[in-house]
Amino acid sequence: MNSSTPKVGFVSLGCPKASSDAERILTQLRAEGYEISASYEGSDLVVVNTCGFIDSAVEESLDAIGEALNRNGKVIVTGCLGAKSGVVQAAHPSVLAVTGPHALEEVMSAVHDHLPKPHDPYTDLVPPQGVRLTPKHYAYLKISEGCNHRCSFCIIPSMRGDLVSRPIGEVMNEAENLVNAGVSELLVISQDTSAYGVDVKYRSGFWNGRPIRTRMTELAKALSELGVWVRLHYVYPYPHVDEVIPLMADGLILPYLDVPFQHASPRILKAMKRPASGENNLARIKAWREICPDIAIRSTFIAGFPGETEEDFQQLLDFLEEAQLDRVGCFAYSAVDGAAANALPDQVPEEVKQERLARFMEVQEAISAAKLQQRVGRIETVLVDAVDGDQAIARTMADAPEIDGVVYLADAEGLQAGDLVEVQITSADGHDLRAGPPEF
Repeated sequence: MNSSTPKVGFVSLGCPKASSDAERILTQLRAEGYEISASYEGSDLVVVNTCGFIDSAVEESLDAIGEALNRNGKVIVTGCLGAKSGVVQAAHPSVLAVTGPHALEEVMSAVHDHLPKPHDPYTDLVPPQGVRLTPKHYAYLKISEGCNHRCSFCIIPSMRGDLVSRPIGEVMNEAENLVNAGVSELLVISQDTSAYGVDVKYRSGFWNGRPIRTRMTELAKALSELGVWVRLHYVYPYPHVDEVIPLMADGLILPYLDVPFQHASPRILKAMKRPASGENNLARIKAWREICPDIAIRSTFIAGFPGETEEDFQQLLDFLEEAQLDRVGCFAYSAVDGAAANALPDQVPEEVKQERLARFMEVQEAISAAKLQQRVGRIETVLVDAVDGDQAIARTMADAPEIDGVVYLADAEGLQAGDLVEVQITSADGHDLRAGPPEF
């Protein structure tokens, strides 16, 4: 690139779905010949990809926009906060343009308006896998946009719309390009992965000349043919989820299921308007483990939801003790502007929310520590994330990047990020493992 090439800075906040949106924009910018700058000062304008799900995310996004304006002055805003009418403009009226999430065309139109760039077919070259924000050895694979559910604590459908499944052939082609570029792990994401294809009545698409139904099970089977780790995120416990467990038992996809249960009290689940809230989740978990004993189950929960009594919360703690989940996150309920739950009666005082959150985490940390301790001495396959001399950081099949635990490897000479290696677990703490070469 020469000094006359227009340069765009990029700030991306929020969840993996937002990162996937950012990757599409970055790929298009590079395809059109824009240079991506790593500094505010070296950019001709800056795109800020925002999050707007909870109040702290809104504040972080507004701060990021303000910093970009102060240090550069020309800012285009996209992402979920942009879908909240007038919020960005009220705080920062000097931004050049504001769009909502998954708005590639609108963002590029705004860039063209404020930073024109003639297309040059000799320099505007992009690899088939596009521009990624993740390390080279793993990538998020977004299979749909939006959500058909109306959970009372959530405003994502109002920002991202109803479920729109990507064509399965398009998804598989992207996955294949990523694997050909050296990706060792594909992390399947959406707002509701198990609903994939509902909007198109599971119609068949085509990949490499053969028909495949637009459905989670069939997608998982096709992805398993690519010979890399395949990890499923955001899977609601609908009955057909049982179909993917044998794929895990057979080693076709990772024995890992990210299921956002959110609570255990039937009364609170009803107030949350959670899909599949009538399922007997404990029975499902037991059945999954009978089919695939090594399955790692991750989930998230909310403590202090409006109307939650001590009895409701105790049901949640009892569920944790019986379910023995492997990886768990919990959040104190936070009112989100525009969420229906804000109008529910019997809001829980903040000090009670925080006290329940602490009790929840105390119970789960003991469970996690005990489960990790059971793995000491086992030989496991890990994916190397980073290497520093003779030390490395890796992850087991039970650990997704950034949200779960890691494995600290000793005697890691010769390894590099993306390697899959067998190690022996030597010790464990409450969150992470330590390992070294197997002792045969």
